[in-house]
Amino acid sequence: MSNVLEVTNLNTTFWTPEGDVKAVNNVSFAIARGETLGIVGESGSGKSQIFMSIMGLLASNGKATGSVKVAGTEILGVPTAELNKIRGARMSMIFQDPMTSLNPYLTVRRQMTEVLMTHKGLSEKEAAETSVRLLDQVQIPEARRRLNMYPHEFSGGMRQRVMIAMALLCGPELLIADEPTTALDVTVQAQILDLLSQLRRDNGMAIALITHDLGVIAGLADRVMVMYAGAIAEEGSVRDIFKRPQHPYTEGLLRSMPRLDETGITRLQTIGGQPPNLQNLPSGCTFRERCPYAVERCMSERPHLRDIGGGRAKSCHRDNLMGDAA
Repeated sequence: MSNVLEVTNLNTTFWTPEGDVKAVNNVSFAIARGETLGIVGESGSGKSQIFMSIMGLLASNGKATGSVKVAGTEILGVPTAELNKIRGARMSMIFQDPMTSLNPYLTVRRQMTEVLMTHKGLSEKEAAETSVRLLDQVQIPEARRRLNMYPHEFSGGMRQRVMIAMALLCGPELLIADEPTTALDVTVQAQILDLLSQLRRDNGMAIALITHDLGVIAGLADRVMVMYAGAIAEEGSVRDIFKRPQHPYTEGLLRSMPRLDETGITRLQTIGGQPPNLQNLPSGCTFRERCPYAVERCMSERPHLRDIGGGRAKSCHRDNLMGDAA
């Protein structure tokens, strides 16, 4: 299975008056065609900044280095005009808040047809018909009538569906979904996740699913990439990560998640302490001050992401959570 996205040694740094913020640190991964990769971690772990770097949407004080290839084509650092031909056409992004992502002054029709007229060269009439078909596909009722409405006339769930339809207009090979269900109630969340799963099956596209919600990851993703302090802590299949985590941070995330399949009343556990300051990362392992298994080696030597077999990798000195350091 060929890869839609290949990221190699990606580093993202933001300049601030107080010093450089290392938001992404030497991250490498790939997403295959038709695959959903879940990216999970606390706020500030670098999840979103990886894909803002990939899309060329960093703030003016940010800079990304490394290599990013979409279907074999290098896109990191290319001129904006060239990148614009790829964004929306070969890769699209759904942002967290559709109300701030959609232009409140333009109808949905205008916002959707402009994409098709720009990237596909369609006439306004052809673009409108394609837009109606996409709104139908994301299960918006009375799509033809609603096409002429403004974003504020839609509910939160419907606005998110409009964002998904816009992301699919040009048939992208890669869909990046950044917290696509954060502001939605539980019922609507389930509908949106089912929709994304169906669209992946129907269109064969790859999905990068960025979220802090492990339940969302369990329901939709094939593989999981756990982020901590701008780097990959652990990577593996959903089943392996949930059944047998191999990094203390992943273990902590899973223990802090409420479960309905456990008997008796279980007190939720938390991960003590706070994430490190990205302007001044500690020596050794960045998780060591919060880790229950930390040993002397963790204080001085930073672990690198290493293959541990079975399609899994982790950045931890220990062979397993309860064993001795490697």
